[in-house]
Amino acid sequence: MNGLVRFLLNGLAVLLTGYLLQNGVYVEGYGHALLVVVVLAIANVVVKPLLILFTIPITVVTLGLFLLVINALIILLVDYLVPGFRVEGFWWALGFSLILSIFNSIITDLTKDKKN
Repeated sequence: MNGLVRFLLNGLAVLLTGYLLQNGVYVEGYGHALLVVVVLAIANVVVKPLLILFTIPITVVTLGLFLLVINALIILLVDYLVPGFRVEGFWWALGFSLILSIFNSIITDLTKDKKN
């Protein structure tokens, strides 16, 4: 049940992030936002580790800041794959990635199990 709530809240976070960045990011509706969440999760599991593996030297040299570039590239890949979701360029993808990360952090904090 917790996973379903997180999934729905992440869809809302994508929609809200698109609203906050409405000059450069367009999300057609909540259904498309949920599709973005699914494709983004798959891309983070399949593509992102490969990109990280191939870019270890530059990631080490930049002290990990190159991971922000990888996140933006993943967002641009999702833009290419999902109809109804459009990102106008790299910098908008970077901003989308940063804001979505903040929302995901809040969602994770709100939905984690409280253990005494």
